[in-house]
Amino acid sequence: MSVAVSERRRRYKNGLWAEFAAEIFLIVKGYRILERRYKAPVGEIDILAVKNNTLIAVEVKARRDAESALYAVTPKSRERIERAVSYYISRRPQWADKDVRFDVITIKLPFFIAHMDNAWRPRS
Repeated sequence: MSVAVSERRRRYKNGLWAEFAAEIFLIVKGYRILERRYKAPVGEIDILAVKNNTLIAVEVKARRDAESALYAVTPKSRERIERAVSYYISRRPQWADKDVRFDVITIKLPFFIAHMDNAWRPRS
């Protein structure tokens, strides 16, 4: 197996672990998880949750430091997440009149979690 393939696998496994840790973190904070790894034709969302009648799209990033994790949420990735949320809502009319929020959870290994709620506002 090539180094590149094993590195991709390691990153994939770290990403799954980070998403699981973020999910537990959110549940403890009183969020209800609606979707995990939601995939739409227009994008994907790591975690979709609800709290206080607000639909929350959460992007999870595991990096060596929180700053590089935040920089990893690029304008292009935010756009894809926004499109995926719009797609989700278009197929679930009960969410059409609810507030939507975009959060980022950064995880620094071995175990530090930071939750940035309202990390960005949609462009439109």
